[in-house]
Amino acid sequence: MRDQLAKIKEEAVAALEAARDLEQLNEVRVKFLGKKGLLTGVLRGMGGLSAEERPVIGQLANEVRAYLEEQLETRQESLKSAGKESRLLVETIDVTLPGQPVVLGKMHPLTTVLEEIKDIFMGLGFTIEEGPEVETDYYNFEALNLPKDHPARDMQDSFYITAETLLRTHTSPVQPRTMERLAPRVPVKAIAPGKVYRRDDDATHSPMFHQVEGFIIDKGITFADLKGVLLTFVQQMFGADREIRLRPSFFPFTEPSAEVDVSCIMCNGAGCRVCSQTGWLEILGSGMMHPRVLEMSGYDPKEVTGFAFGMGVERIAMLKYGIDDLRLLFENDLRFLAQF
Repeated sequence: MRDQLAKIKEEAVAALEAARDLEQLNEVRVKFLGKKGLLTGVLRGMGGLSAEERPVIGQLANEVRAYLEEQLETRQESLKSAGKESRLLVETIDVTLPGQPVVLGKMHPLTTVLEEIKDIFMGLGFTIEEGPEVETDYYNFEALNLPKDHPARDMQDSFYITAETLLRTHTSPVQPRTMERLAPRVPVKAIAPGKVYRRDDDATHSPMFHQVEGFIIDKGITFADLKGVLLTFVQQMFGADREIRLRPSFFPFTEPSAEVDVSCIMCNGAGCRVCSQTGWLEILGSGMMHPRVLEMSGYDPKEVTGFAFGMGVERIAMLKYGIDDLRLLFENDLRFLAQF
């Protein structure tokens, strides 16, 4: 058995030296030191030895195993180093070649416009308020003077979760939530930006879009204040030469109500294809806060007045950048987004 161990040691050392890569080295390890290897086979035959020979042969076998494991580790490090050196010789780097340009990301045009809207109104003293996107029927409709079965709901009845909860159809519910929290404190000046949801999907509408609600409550607030704030916003967003006009409209939560138009950015009000030869482009809705809305949220309409407005961020972005299809803003096409 001593001769067998000596032969295994000699053959294993020769095989280790002959191995040319790590795969061959592993095959040598399995052949001589594995569970079914030659050295293990010798140890299994120790049962036929005398009691005096077993410890001697066992110690000799352990010495052979330890020696081979040491030689295996040494050979393994040698092959790894040789592999690195050969790769360095092949994989040369030409430091004179120009580097690969790193493409830097940038903000989405909607994010850019939304941040600009926030900056403008914060500069006018407005705070930013937030509310849940999954809203109750009460705050989405009833607290805004839209009782159940009101016909004006037809344009907004969209994504219901239960009979009394839905994905909010505008950011206006933030208005009564904020008023309830602060009533009867004045003044209150706030905007509420966020995502809203309606069942619309075409070139100018999306099932999900962004809206900014704004409102002021104080003593002596008039329609003139509303026009002044919106004119300031339009001129800061689109340029100092922009003008606005207010057209009578209807919103259940404001009275009187007005649609707000801006002088056409393309033709400067002269009339063109974009503005349908009118010289004006619609941008948002507004009006004086309905006394009923004030009252339901804890304010006395005999003591205070207020105004409110709401705008679609996508609409502002389309006018600002001359985009003719809203869906381009949601398709994640880098060819389009890289222009901004």
